[in-house]
Amino acid sequence: MTVATKALPEADFVPAALKTPTDLNLEQAQAVISAVNPLIADAFAVYLKTKNFHWHLSGSHFRDYHLMFDEQAEQLLGSTDPLAERVRKLGGTTLRSIGHISQLQTVQDNNTEFVTPLDMLTELMNDNGALAKNQRAAHEVCDASRDFATASLLEVIIDETERRTWFLFEAAQGLEHTR
Repeated sequence: MTVATKALPEADFVPAALKTPTDLNLEQAQAVISAVNPLIADAFAVYLKTKNFHWHLSGSHFRDYHLMFDEQAEQLLGSTDPLAERVRKLGGTTLRSIGHISQLQTVQDNNTEFVTPLDMLTELMNDNGALAKNQRAAHEVCDASRDFATASLLEVIIDETERRTWFLFEAAQGLEHTR
């Protein structure tokens, strides 16, 4: 399976001052770095969207969704540092700015002034579903590159992503049934 990634210039992979020793060859390390950096960008994008919805939520389930969005946002943010550190351990560079995130992210932003709670739940559920799909594809790249440490980390992150998707699905079902 291939990972839909945006290629980075060669210099982004292994600048001399940041080259970390690894037993993976350059091709293996670059494959993993190219698969993982967009995951980090997407985690930041979904984090910010989740916080946006957390801040702008209204309605009868406000407290429950407000707390769930906050919990999920913290989980997303928590996944970024371990992934970025894996990239560095492989001698690569990772995200440096909001602009860099926007170059690599595959998840669409939502700048709509008002989003209904059901639409929030549905959009976040779909975004997390897309994250899981891309995380699985990156896991395959890690396996093929013999980077079992990143693959192992992704297994935990995939499980967390699937849990978020499940909770969002169930919350959306509850709203659908009240209509």
